[in-house]
Amino acid sequence: MNEELEHNPDDQLIRVTGMYKDWFLDYASYVILERAVPAIEDGFKPVQRRILHSMKDLDDGRYNKVANIVGHTMQYHPHGDASIADAMVQIGQKDLLIDMQGNWGNILTGDSAAASRYIEARLSKFALEVVYSPKVTQWQLSYDGRKKEPISLPVKFPMLLAQGGEGIAVGLSTKILPHNFNELIDASVKHLQGKRFTIVPDFPTGGVMDADNYNDGLRGGKIRVRARIAQVDKQTLIINEIPFSTTTSSLIDSILKANEKGKIKIKKIEDNTAADVEIKIQLPPNVSPDKTIDALFAFTACETSISPLGCVIENNKPNFIGVSEMLRRSTDHTLDLLRAELEVKQDELEAQWHFASLERIFIEKRIYRDIEEVETWEGVLTAIHSGLAPYAVNLKRAVTDDDVVRLTEIRIKRISKFDLDKAQQKIEALEAELDEVRYHLAHIVEFAIDYFKRLKKTYGAGKERKTELSVFADVDARKVVMRNTKLYVSREEGFVGTSLRREEYVTDCADIDDVIVFTADGKMMVTKVESKTFVGKNIIHVAVFKKKDKRTIYNMIYQDGKGGTSYIKRFAVTGVTRDKHYDLTNGSPQSKVHYFSANPNGEAEIVTIHLRHSGSIKKLKWDLDFADLVVKGRGVRGNTVTKYALKRVDLKEEGVSTLKPRDIWFDETVQRLNADERGRLLGAFRGEDRLLIVTKSGKVKTQIPDLGMHFPPDMLVLEKWAPKKPLSAVYHDGIKDKYFGKRFLIEAADKEEVFIKEGNKIELIWFSTYWRPVCTLQFIKPRGGEAKPPQQVSFEDFISPKGIKAMGNQLTTEKLKRIEANDPLPYTPEPEVETAEIETVVEEVEPPTDDDEGQITLDL
Repeated sequence: MNEELEHNPDDQLIRVTGMYKDWFLDYASYVILERAVPAIEDGFKPVQRRILHSMKDLDDGRYNKVANIVGHTMQYHPHGDASIADAMVQIGQKDLLIDMQGNWGNILTGDSAAASRYIEARLSKFALEVVYSPKVTQWQLSYDGRKKEPISLPVKFPMLLAQGGEGIAVGLSTKILPHNFNELIDASVKHLQGKRFTIVPDFPTGGVMDADNYNDGLRGGKIRVRARIAQVDKQTLIINEIPFSTTTSSLIDSILKANEKGKIKIKKIEDNTAADVEIKIQLPPNVSPDKTIDALFAFTACETSISPLGCVIENNKPNFIGVSEMLRRSTDHTLDLLRAELEVKQDELEAQWHFASLERIFIEKRIYRDIEEVETWEGVLTAIHSGLAPYAVNLKRAVTDDDVVRLTEIRIKRISKFDLDKAQQKIEALEAELDEVRYHLAHIVEFAIDYFKRLKKTYGAGKERKTELSVFADVDARKVVMRNTKLYVSREEGFVGTSLRREEYVTDCADIDDVIVFTADGKMMVTKVESKTFVGKNIIHVAVFKKKDKRTIYNMIYQDGKGGTSYIKRFAVTGVTRDKHYDLTNGSPQSKVHYFSANPNGEAEIVTIHLRHSGSIKKLKWDLDFADLVVKGRGVRGNTVTKYALKRVDLKEEGVSTLKPRDIWFDETVQRLNADERGRLLGAFRGEDRLLIVTKSGKVKTQIPDLGMHFPPDMLVLEKWAPKKPLSAVYHDGIKDKYFGKRFLIEAADKEEVFIKEGNKIELIWFSTYWRPVCTLQFIKPRGGEAKPPQQVSFEDFISPKGIKAMGNQLTTEKLKRIEANDPLPYTPEPEVETAEIETVVEEVEPPTDDDEGQITLDL
């Protein structure tokens, strides 16, 4: 049945625009102030503050069910029990304020806590000392007016920086990272001393952190955190610390996804995490563990970036400040709280001293007898006032009626047993305590410094830094990605791609690679790997493009235009604009490439030039050596070969590298090799040259340098390896308590070997890579005797080179204090045969123009 709506004359149109504006602002303010953002005074959000207040209410030294605490907190917090329980678990997992019992979850694995009815909690000793001080706390009514709750807790510690805090409000958010307990105390002490300080985050999950761009925790800052990955052997990696904000489950998921996408290649992954993280990664054969580690950083959650944003509530307003300023304000606030507590204690002690003095006078001078005949209460008070009047000069304040009333409440039993000496001792003790309090108030900064130092001494054990500080070298994803796709080319049709499976196979590639293509008309283009891309017909060379590659040299002979002059050139391609055609000829129409080769190490071959019979040409054939040309930019015209028509160009002799050896440096800060002159120069390396790596655990190996390789944390020696140079070592056999010296040559260049005896009591004492090393033995002074004079040992005379597994000769029968290295004896090594060196001249990359819309420039 249809019903008609009747118009009510009392109805009126109400606009909601103003309401929405007011209500939204009210809601936004409520979320910012009452839910998401911590206060600068105590570092707590309201729910955290109310939980801790409730725990103090219930505290009797024993554990309480978390469900009971949550229910008690609901008297103060106008929200559901689930949000309170979650907030309490988060406080507990930070292991600072709550003493936990039961399954509180695991921050490493991401496992959640048991239900609140099954777990228990109580306040930690640290919380009881630092968080509460009722006498200096300001109070307010709870949301329903039935209870009192603290406006802010009197926290005497930079709690916000120790625990960290994160929240999303309306229109803003905050992300304050946790910092190290002991380092915060040290920074507070430095601030009180007027010294500069710097603080950086420290995470309970450990890991390695690059905080160079931390920006004091302000907007725009960023830190990078990596998992700690150790190489067990050539096919096994172990992750034993994970980045902050990840769990073992999420980390494994990211590794499996990267493996499915072909970014990395793993055989098996196991999660053996219990109390400590242990993720075991098994690699397939012929997969580099060094590149896999870099690939894990590049393509998985093994490296995460965290952007801090310091926002706190101050004077009921959000305020964006850095962590240094947070610590300064927290430390100053702690100073004010300590002063306030001392002032309260001073007032209490003065009150105790005042009444103790009144009581002594009242009993010692028998003033209580003056009231025996008085019949009225007013008369009693007057009589006592009169009796105390002669002694008022000895008091520190006037006697009030309240003081007199307290005197009348003293029992006869106490008067009869009053001990004057004990009363005087009590007064003197109060005076001594008062003097101490007054001294602390007069030297409040020193008192605060001692307070912080006591906190560190009492609670700092076991709170050492867990996250290692380091500087990360950027990982080039193109160099570490697994080549999981095959690249094909249709030379005549001019297509390259991964879907042309019926065409010619070129190489393995990755979907993030770029491809460089050269065509018969002298054109060049770099394009991204796609399923199928047209680049130009008659392709003569295609390969994966390496940006900034100065060692790959292209040799080319081309004819400029139809019937024109032929030119020869050598060039490198280090950077281009993607998807742009470059003309490598002189630009004339119908130019043609007669000879082309790509040489990864700058090889320069010898070719034979053949001319066509034409007129009176007498010399139709001769040889050209590319080594006679200087490597220049790709845009040069080149040197003239001939002005006559070329018949063909034949390869006569394969070339050798004409590039000079590559200088390689080692950057101690990031523990990486580089060719950018950063760090310590290791030497000039040719293709077959190797690095010598020696560790403190007595392991030695040689390896061809790779800019992406990793090094062991206990590395002792890193230098260019000279195969004929013997290595010298001294080690201590703790079982026999003897020192042995040995010299040896590396026998297997591709194998890591142990050159000292294996065992827990075997220790490498001294190592030298000099040709003729010399050391001095310093001996321990025997009891009741004189120490043996220092003995100088020339290892060349002491022992001849033997096998790497040889025990060596006993160095001395005396106990050594230390071994000092001396200057080696002079030695002139055989001169190395130098190869001809050529100079590589690389032209500047032209900047992208407005026509290059949608293209990416690969910088030099």
